[in-house]
Amino acid sequence: MRRAIGLSLLMLSGCVAPSRPAPKPVPPPPAPTPTPTPSPLPQGDAWRDWPLTPGDWSYRHTGTEAVFAQPGQPPLLVLRCERAAGRVAIVWTTDAAGPLTIRTTYGDATRAVASNGTRLEADIAARDPLLDQMAFSRGRFMLLAGGQAAIVPAWPEVSRVVEDCR
Repeated sequence: MRRAIGLSLLMLSGCVAPSRPAPKPVPPPPAPTPTPTPSPLPQGDAWRDWPLTPGDWSYRHTGTEAVFAQPGQPPLLVLRCERAAGRVAIVWTTDAAGPLTIRTTYGDATRAVASNGTRLEADIAARDPLLDQMAFSRGRFMLLAGGQAAIVPAWPEVSRVVEDCR
């Protein structure tokens, strides 16, 4: 009988449900990755990497001119053919003073300007190679005067004014 009781206890012990392992703790959510701050663009000789000045070119048939402006804003830059005088006027709306330097992928060229405090105007002979350099510069050209710069795309409107003036 002892044996039967022992055997019964042994069998009953087998009926006990096995213990469950403790649940694994839920890992904390990953910390958000901070958004990297964009590094400033180089400001040295790599002007072709600088961002373009905001705006778009448009062509005006009356007066044969290319206008660079933001929508709803006055023009920042105008290239105007003055056919009778045989020249292209470059008018840049800026308070900068001094000579105007035009930088293209072909190099720099400096021209004298007339200034009235709110704009610079340079006259370039219609056959001056600088106009071709502006039109065919690799994607952009830059105007520099008095520590200010405007970097504009070399779109077909520039070529159109040059061709119309020749």
